[in-house]
Parts: sequence; C-alpha cells; structure tokens
Amino acid sequence: MQASKNIYSEMALAQMPRLLSLEDRNPFSPTYGCFNREYWLNKTTDFPSAITQFGVHSLSLVYANHFPENIYYRQRKILDWTLAGIEYWTKIQKNDGSFDEFYYNERGWAGPTGFLLYAVLDSYRMLKSEFPKDLEGKMLKAAHKSALFLAKYDEPSVLANHHAIAILAIYEAYLVLRDKKLLDRLEVRIKDFLSYCYDEGWSLEYGGADLGYLSATVSFLGKLHKVYQDERLYDVAKKAIEFTSYFVYPNGFYAGTIGSRQTLHFYPHGYEIFAEDIPLATAVAEKMLIALGEGKLVPPQIQSDRYFLYRIPEFLLSYLDYKERVKDLSPLPYEREPFDKFFDKAKIFVKKSPDYYLLVNLIKGGVVKLFNLKEHKLLFNDCGIIAETENSKAITTQWLDDEYKMSVDGSEILVGGNFHYIKFSQFTPFKMIIFRMAMITLGWHTKLAYIIKGWIRKILIWGSKPAPIKFVRRINFDNESLMITDMFEVTGPIKIRRLMIGDEFNHRYVPQSMYFQSQELEISGFHLTEEMLDSLNRKKKLTIGRKIDLIGNFEAKVIKE
Repeated sequence: MQASKNIYSEMALAQMPRLLSLEDRNPFSPTYGCFNREYWLNKTTDFPSAITQFGVHSLSLVYANHFPENIYYRQRKILDWTLAGIEYWTKIQKNDGSFDEFYYNERGWAGPTGFLLYAVLDSYRMLKSEFPKDLEGKMLKAAHKSALFLAKYDEPSVLANHHAIAILAIYEAYLVLRDKKLLDRLEVRIKDFLSYCYDEGWSLEYGGADLGYLSATVSFLGKLHKVYQDERLYDVAKKAIEFTSYFVYPNGFYAGTIGSRQTLHFYPHGYEIFAEDIPLATAVAEKMLIALGEGKLVPPQIQSDRYFLYRIPEFLLSYLDYKERVKDLSPLPYEREPFDKFFDKAKIFVKKSPDYYLLVNLIKGGVVKLFNLKEHKLLFNDCGIIAETENSKAITTQWLDDEYKMSVDGSEILVGGNFHYIKFSQFTPFKMIIFRMAMITLGWHTKLAYIIKGWIRKILIWGSKPAPIKFVRRINFDNESLMITDMFEVTGPIKIRRLMIGDEFNHRYVPQSMYFQSQELEISGFHLTEEMLDSLNRKKKLTIGRKIDLIGNFEAKVIKE
C-alpha cells in the first residue's frame, strides 16, 4: 500500500499557526517581521537569532501554491508578513554579509547565512511580481553581500551538508545577480565539497558519516540539480542515495546513533527530485513517507523553534516535486538477498541474513543495531558503553576515534581502544558574561570570530581525552544469534561507580539530535551489578558476554579470565 503525498502538505500546514505565532506581525513594532519570539516578545535573549527568518520560505510557499486545505493561499496578510520577514532579514545582516544564529557576533557561514540566502532567494522567485521596488533593492544588496561572504570564507571543522547548501545558495544568487565573480568562486566551493565526499557514498560530518545530514546533502544537491546540472554532483547524490538506503530500517525508522552526529531526521525533497532518474530514490522516499505518516522519523511538532522551520518548506517542496510511484519499487538493502557489506572508509558493517538485519559502526566503538525481519522489529540496540567514575566523570566507548583497533573477519568483528571522557558543558552567569564580553570586543572581526568559533566547537564537540581504562568489543554472529563480548581493563587511577552497556544514548553535542522515538521503549541496557563493579575495581579486569537470539531473548554473564 502506497502512502499519500498529502502527508507532506498536511504535516507542514499543521505547523503554520505555530510558525506565524513566532513572528512579530505588528507593523508598528520596530521588530516587525522578526521570527525570534524569544527576542521580540519574551525578552529572554539579547540578540535576534537570524536563522528563524527561515520562516519566510514557508510563508512564500503557502502563499504561492495551492496545497490541499491551504487557507493561506493568496492571503494578503501572508504576503505582507513574508515581505516583513525578508526586510527584517536585511536589517540584522552583519557588515560582512553574515548573520548570527547561536550567539552575538557569531558570523555564521552556511548555517545560518547560506540557509537564509537560499530561503530568501527562493521566496523572491515565487513573489517577484509582488515585491515592492524599495524592498527589492535592499534584498538584492543584502543577498549579494551574503553570497560574497559564502564565496570568500569557510568555517572551522568539516560539515559537508553546509558546503552543499553554500554551493546551492551561491548559484541561486548568481542566477539573480549575474555577478561572474560568484560563478568563478562556485567552482572553488564545489571542489572543496567534493574533497569531503567518499566513493562509498557518504560525505564528512565531524569526522565520520552521518545519515541524517547526508539526506540533507541529497536534498540540497537535488534543489541545485533543478537549476544547475553537474555530473560530479549528480554522481555524489546518486551514491549518497545508495548509501543512505542501508539505514532505512525494517521498522520504519532511520539513521540515529549509528551515524557520526547521531541524527534521526530525514530530508525527503532530494529523493523526490531524483526519483525520476534513480529508482532507489523512489523506494527510499516512499518508505520514509509511510514512516512519516506513522509518526516516526522526526516530525516538526517535536522540534524546537529553531529547527522545525526547516522541516515545513522541506515537506511542502517534497509535495510539489512528488513523483508517482511505480508498482514494483526497487528493493531496499534489508529487502534484498542475504549479503555482508563492509564500508571500509566509513567503518560501518551491514549484514542481511534471511531472518535479521545487522548494522555495526566500528569507528564509534562498536555501536550495534539488530532488527528481526519477520516482525520488522528492533530486537537489540547497543550504543556502546557508558560509565560514571567515583569522582562523577562520565566516560564512554562511543567516540569517533581513528586510533581504535578495528577488524572485520568473516563472522567476527573486533574493535578496541580507550574509553573517552564526556564533557557536559553549560554556561554559568559568570561564564556567559565573559563570553559576551569576548564576542563584543573581538567578534566584530570576521577572522577572529571564526577562531573563537573553532575553539567553541573544539570544547563542545571534539574536546575529550582518553580515560585510563581500555575495552575490546568482540561481536560474533551466525544465522541464529548474536554474541557480544566486552572486555575491560583498568590501566590507571580510576574507579568505576556505575556502568551500563547498550541502550540508546548520545555522547556528542548536536542540536538536531536526541529526539524521542517510540522504538526507545522497546530496548534497554545492561547495568553491571555491584558485584561486577567490585570485581572490575579490585581485579582491574572484567569480561561480560551477552547473547541475543532472533526472538529477543537476552542473556548476560561474567566470563572468567
């Protein structure tokens, strides 16, 4: 049974009252058109987060297109509020063409500048005949500054999806402005992006493959493909569609902690665009549309105000570019004949047996997902090992570490290395004052702002050091069961207070992650008993074996050295 494309429009339109409630709709207000309610109404922040102006894209789409049950179509107020949002966008632009999202003087690159430039230009395309001349001039000037900023600068750390949106935004700006300098710089940006893409089909996201953001990259490349055809980018998109298909799960969920940034969201628009040429894109889009209708994935209603704004236009555009499904869709990997596949560069192993579907990410310390194919059920979920030391420090094996020893040999997978400390960083009033002062005094300079941003990302995302406790995880499998053996060895002055193996948990700061999904209720971790902890702390070694069969029976025990 096929899903209705109306799922896209219904889910998006249901969020329009929430979106409109974020905008200052009072034309006499100095913040008229601002979508950051926390700033203009609640007064809980001292600057407007520019990314919320992405709301203009949704407004322009519902104004210009006749979606089913669309009460906003051709409503004069919707047009006025869209134009007000675009004008406010021009007012809060920095002098270098950038915008702030998370903090003052951030001067964000693709996020938020690239995202906003694309949203405004696509809105302009839809509303051009109704644009006031004075606003059109201001908008084009601001768009030019943003496009030049994207062309000139880059950001610390590698987020391939940001490079993809930057390419899209620069080319969209070229189509409107016809500045050949943008076209010259476009090739530089494309080469940068291609350097982060792997033949296996994934692109770099903070040190590894992340499936949620890879679907975003497919979406951005699809949007670009509609106006600019480049065989190199098409090849990247095609390979990415194949790679992401392995992470469409038998129970209808997608991605998650198996990826480098543990994201769960799925961007469908690129798959709908490429469906005409790539049959597998149709199969992925259909499976994910069914899941969306069942309340799976990450629907906009559970996202924060900053992020649900992306999902609405993504769904509306997916509705507009929806391709009618053929009767027999291409089989997804879990529907194919049995296979074993190891993505050597991504360090991800996938096995399809007659009865189960198994995925293991070795570079994250051996994160495991196991699905029963007959019942389309998540049988077992293991995000690695997490523990608390006697001095209340958190440590984990779920860390992207190139130093891990990793191997795949027939029916055995091995991964081993050190636990890593997890940082849980929060602002205190004093730290916030110091931070604000630093950004006011130094952030006025773009390059200094980017140096500071690099430090912040290092602290929040990369900042970790090995803990003096080693692990080796051995995973053995046959057609009837899965056996996981975890060996621990304390190598320094550390004492473990509590330790959990498995379950669902995250180790890394990623704002678009940690959304609740109902499948979490079906899984649990294994907590070491007091006796086991005492043995580990006294003898400095412990080995735990766990056996999982295909109906979900679970057995765990200490294995004697």
